[in-house]
Amino acid sequence: MRLTYCHTRLTVLAGAILATALTVFSGCATMSSSRSPGVDLTKIKKIYVIKLSADGRGINRVIADQLNLMGYQTTTGLETDVPQGVDATITYQNRWMWDITMYMLKLNVQIRDHKTGFLLAEGESYRPS
Repeated sequence: MRLTYCHTRLTVLAGAILATALTVFSGCATMSSSRSPGVDLTKIKKIYVIKLSADGRGINRVIADQLNLMGYQTTTGLETDVPQGVDATITYQNRWMWDITMYMLKLNVQIRDHKTGFLLAEGESYRPS
């Protein structure tokens, strides 16, 4: 039962972030997520989303807004501005393609322990045109 709950928390964190991005940029997609063995994601309450420097579309805000709606205390900004008391940081990479219009082809999300940088969980969404 405990393992199922932790896996559900992973789905809530990594999966919901990916689902949010897909809602904004709709279409058929495949999603995958995993967590590091023995990681307890239920302890995460405060999250900081690190803005990808090349991101001009505000994906960091989409991720942070969704996590706030889910009840997490989430802020976002530059890597140099991480506030004190954060439990985890989220990094992401996105890839865009052109097919009559621009669309997000791929989104990778990583959840890391803020103090150690250890990878707690990750998720990926891939949506071909």
